[in-house]
Amino acid sequence: MKTIVHKADSRGHADHGWLNAHHSFSFANYYNPNRMNFGVLRVLNDDIISGGMGFGMHPHDNMEIITIPLRGELEHKDSMDNIGRIKSGEIQVMSAGTGVFHSEYNPIPDQETNLLQIWVIPNKRNVQPRYDQISIQEYHRKNELYQVVSPDAEGQGTWIHQDAWFFLGDFDQGTTTSYNLNKKGNGVYLFVLEGSVNVEGEVLESRDAIGISDLDTFNLKADSDARFLLMEVPMTF
Repeated sequence: MKTIVHKADSRGHADHGWLNAHHSFSFANYYNPNRMNFGVLRVLNDDIISGGMGFGMHPHDNMEIITIPLRGELEHKDSMDNIGRIKSGEIQVMSAGTGVFHSEYNPIPDQETNLLQIWVIPNKRNVQPRYDQISIQEYHRKNELYQVVSPDAEGQGTWIHQDAWFFLGDFDQGTTTSYNLNKKGNGVYLFVLEGSVNVEGEVLESRDAIGISDLDTFNLKADSDARFLLMEVPMTF
């Protein structure tokens, strides 16, 4: 088993006034040659957007973009004529494929929005762009991992063009579980949202992360009440 630990305070940080962003991997003006990606997981941004502010229309291509609001709301518009709001308890996926433009704004003037934006390198290039937005509240299971992203369009949650599986965990203190990888050769990047999680003896606090590879299964335990995101991804692309 190989592991790499990324402590919360080791992330890249940019405070633009209206945007307070933490980057787990190199992004925009933050460049660290040792933090370019974890397998096909290319971007994990932890963004806080001020009320009434956001990102203007901008392009993407050949990337799977997953947005998970943690607090507040986000208004989305894109060149596929999708217009709507996404909020905590929902998840959004955009397959940029051959190319798409979109904008993202916090529509509530007096409330911050905190979200995770995740980029995964796809296993197919130049696909037809697509957009999906679903509620994940129906999948929530206390003290169990629950799937929110997979490669299967018929599976639980939403799907992306990659052999990747995302799970959320909402564990009470003392809860333990084991995770069995879905595909040999994949790795797991686990990001703690709140609380303390012990992964094979490594204690992680809020916004800490661990990357694990060269294994088929591992154990974790909530040392306190904890919420976390587990992302299983291919290690090569």
